[in-house]
Amino acid sequence: MNWMVFGPELCFLFTAGVFLVLGMGRSDPQRNQTLAVVLGAIGLGICLAAATARGDLFADAYRVDLFSQVFKVVLAMGFLLVVVAGGRDRGIEGAHNAECYLLLATSTLAMMLLVSSVHLVPLFIALELSSYSLYILVAMRSGPADGVNAALKYFLTGACASAMMLLGLALVYGATGSADLAGVLQAAARFSADPAMAVGLLLVLCGFFFKLALFPFHSWAPDVYVGAANTVAAYIAAVSKVAAIALLIRFTALAAEMAVLPLVLMLLCVASMTLGNLAALVQQDLKRLLAYSSIAHAGYVLIGLLSLNAAGWSGAAFYALALMIMKFTCFLVVIVVAVDGRNPSVADLAGLHRRAPVLALALMMALFGLAGIPPTVGFTGKLLLFMAAIQKGYLALVIIAMANVVVSLYYYLQVLKAAYLLEPPEGQGRQIPTPGTTVNALAGGLTVVMIAAGIYPAPLIALFQAATRIFG
Repeated sequence: MNWMVFGPELCFLFTAGVFLVLGMGRSDPQRNQTLAVVLGAIGLGICLAAATARGDLFADAYRVDLFSQVFKVVLAMGFLLVVVAGGRDRGIEGAHNAECYLLLATSTLAMMLLVSSVHLVPLFIALELSSYSLYILVAMRSGPADGVNAALKYFLTGACASAMMLLGLALVYGATGSADLAGVLQAAARFSADPAMAVGLLLVLCGFFFKLALFPFHSWAPDVYVGAANTVAAYIAAVSKVAAIALLIRFTALAAEMAVLPLVLMLLCVASMTLGNLAALVQQDLKRLLAYSSIAHAGYVLIGLLSLNAAGWSGAAFYALALMIMKFTCFLVVIVVAVDGRNPSVADLAGLHRRAPVLALALMMALFGLAGIPPTVGFTGKLLLFMAAIQKGYLALVIIAMANVVVSLYYYLQVLKAAYLLEPPEGQGRQIPTPGTTVNALAGGLTVVMIAAGIYPAPLIALFQAATRIFG
C-alpha cells in the first residue's frame, strides 16, 4: 500500500492522538499551541505532498482523487491558520487547551474523510464525527453560559438535520439498491422521475445545508458564532464550510438529472441571500454580523451549484477557498481586538487603523472581497458563480444576487467606518492591543493572497476546473 494515499488522514489522526495524551496531564497552553502549529504545518506539507496521490480504499468506499486532495489541502491550511491565531484567544480555559486542539484536529480529520467518502455509510459517520466535535468545542467556552446554550441549540438543529439526512439516505438506497455514489449516479438517470429518489436526495442535502448554514437550517449560526470562543467561531465560519461545499458539489452532480432540484435550490438560494443580508443590516455585535453574512454567502455558493455544470462546480470550489481566507481574516481581527475572549461590537473597532494598520488593511480587503469589490478574490469568486448561472439561463437569479450584494455593502462599510473613521472616546472603552510580529505577518500575507488571487486567479481556476472535471 502507498501510505501517502492516506497520509493526510494519518497525520491528523496522529495530531489528535498527541493532544489526547497531553490532555491527560498538566496543561501548558504555550507548549500546546506551539506543538499544534508545528503539527499543523507538517500536516499541510503532507497534504501538499499527497496532492498527486490516487487510489480507492476500504472496498472502494473511499476515493482519493484530485478533487478530494485539493480540498484536503484547503482544510489543512484552515486548521493551521486557526491554531496560529488561537494562541491569543482567552475564550477557552487553559486547563482545556489540549482538548480544544484535540477536537479541532478530530473535526479536520472527519472533514477530510468526508471529502473522500463515496459510500453513504462512511459519509454519514464522518459528517457526524465532525459535527459532534464542533458541538463540544462550542460548549467549552469559559465564562458565561452562552457557550452551553449555543452548543445545545447547535446540537438540536444538527440532530434534526441528521435525522432528515438519514431518512434521505434510506430512501436513496431503497430507490437505487446501491449505497455507493457511483451506483447511485447510474441509477439517478433511470429514476429521475421517481418521487422517492427526488425526496431522498433533497433530504440528504439537508445535512449539508445545515453545515453550510443555508436557509432554513441557518438558525443556529448567529447564536453559535456569538456563544462560541472566538477561535472556535473562526474555525466554524472559515473551515467547516469548505467540507460542506465539497459535499454539495458531489451530491448536486449526482442530482443533475432531477428536474425538481434546480427549483428547490433556487428558492433556498434567494431566501438565504435575502435573509442573511437584511438581518445583518441591524447587527452591532461583530460576530453576529459575520454569522448573518455567512448565511448570505451560503446563498451565493448555491448559485454556482444549481447551475449543475462544470463551470458552476469549479466556481463553487474556488469560492470555498476564497470564503475561507476572507472569513478567517475577519475573525483574526475579532481575536486580536477581543484578546480577553469577549465578543467585540462593531464600535470596538474604533481606532484600529492607528493601533494596527496592517490588520486594518487586511480587514478592509476581506470585507471588500465579501462585498464582491475588485480586485479581490471575492470579486473573482462571485464573477465565476454569476457567469456559470448566466450560462445556464439564470439571469433573474443573478440580478437578485447583485441586488443583495449592494445591500451587503452597507453593513460592510459600517464596519470599515468604525475601523478607519472613528476614534474611541477619551477614557472610555477598552484599548485595542498592539499586534505582534506574528499577527502582522499573518495579516500581511492574507492581504497579499486576497489581492493576488483576485488579480491573477488563473492558476487556481485551472486547478479547481481540473479537480471538478470528474463531475462534468
